[in-house]
Amino acid sequence: MGEEKNDGLRLDFDPRIWVQFTGSKITSDAGLLAYRELDEKLGLTVMAAGYLTDTRKGKNIRHHLVPFLRQSIYSRLAGYPDTNDADRLARDPTMRAVVSRRATSKNAAARSAMGRFETDILTIAENRNALVRLNSTWVSSALANTKTRRIILDMDSSVSKVHGSQEGAKYNGHFECVCFHPIFCFNQYGDCEGAMLRDGNVSSAERWLELLVPIVQRYRGLGLRMLFRGDAGFARPEIYECLEKEAYEYAIRLPANQVLHREIDPLLSQRETPRFNRGRPVVVYHDFQYQAGTRNKPRRVVAKIEWHAGELFPRVGFIVTNRTDTPKGIVHFYNGRGTCEQWIKEGKYALDWMRLSCHKFKDNAVRLALFVLAYNLGNFLRRFALPKEISTWSLTSMKQRVIKVGARLVMHARRLVFQMAEVSLTRGLFSRILERIRQLEPVPG
Repeated sequence: MGEEKNDGLRLDFDPRIWVQFTGSKITSDAGLLAYRELDEKLGLTVMAAGYLTDTRKGKNIRHHLVPFLRQSIYSRLAGYPDTNDADRLARDPTMRAVVSRRATSKNAAARSAMGRFETDILTIAENRNALVRLNSTWVSSALANTKTRRIILDMDSSVSKVHGSQEGAKYNGHFECVCFHPIFCFNQYGDCEGAMLRDGNVSSAERWLELLVPIVQRYRGLGLRMLFRGDAGFARPEIYECLEKEAYEYAIRLPANQVLHREIDPLLSQRETPRFNRGRPVVVYHDFQYQAGTRNKPRRVVAKIEWHAGELFPRVGFIVTNRTDTPKGIVHFYNGRGTCEQWIKEGKYALDWMRLSCHKFKDNAVRLALFVLAYNLGNFLRRFALPKEISTWSLTSMKQRVIKVGARLVMHARRLVFQMAEVSLTRGLFSRILERIRQLEPVPG
């Protein structure tokens, strides 16, 4: 009763209106409960107990590692990319509910505790490696609920601009900024198979082997057809040889050079002025064997020659491949890697995963690993739980329409009731999401 009397603020434009602040009862992120339901069904965050090492020596430990990890992941899913909002989120009823059963009666971890967890406990080498292995296990858990006969791996790099003096931040001439230059690998379902933070001035494919080998090892012996796509930065003989050794089919874009252009010169010189049909481009495909001086054998190269109305010269692209499809089929397969760029953008805009503002390089590496876990949990919900009519929602749309739902917590003796606003997320839609989660097969531990 005292809270109702003392905390009310009257508004002069209408004396009937009073404003109360009840942060421990009202939440704006009630949709996180659906993600927690999926997390529990697949046994995701609870796995961390077998991976992470607690470096704390005290006896009166208030927050354990699994609740810590959940708070790090779920806060990022809800759009809080660092620990700056942890004090407020520690009182948020949804955050307290998804972190642990104990947190429903007590606050979750405050900013100081979250900071120590992310920059002290997780940054030791053993835990940094554990986060990578944990993510791999998450992706394997998702694959166990996926009917598929093939896996397509897309590898690409991105840019994380920095505005301070962070370790590893260097000027990159291609991006024309001081940045980090992380590398990512996704499968065709949008799951992030792995990510690695790198110095800003390295090439696109730098440390590709370190990222790819654990992924390759994880898929060995599963009887799946394995494929790989990469842009021109990955056109390296050692990558071809590695993929061929592992029986991967690949399509990698080749940087154009004079030797490649000589192979298609007859097509260009013999062709008359193309006739355009309603302004559509005229496309010709060609393939040939090509061996550069640094390569151990000739490999198949597919060329796409594309004339556009109003352009004097055609657009030409080259792809090196070991696949036996038609040239047009090879180009169509390679063009699918554009989805990889889209998933990187989703991580940037929905989770702000390029916000790597810590001074120490290892702190930022941990932050990126946490972002990847949050991204994958969000993608798993999209893959497995969204009804058909909204299954194409981006992670940004999911954050705005599924997570950002206002609710009021009402506590009873044996029940916690979240009274959710029924606007973008209706009762029927939320019910169908929960039903699809319950139909999933739990993954054995």
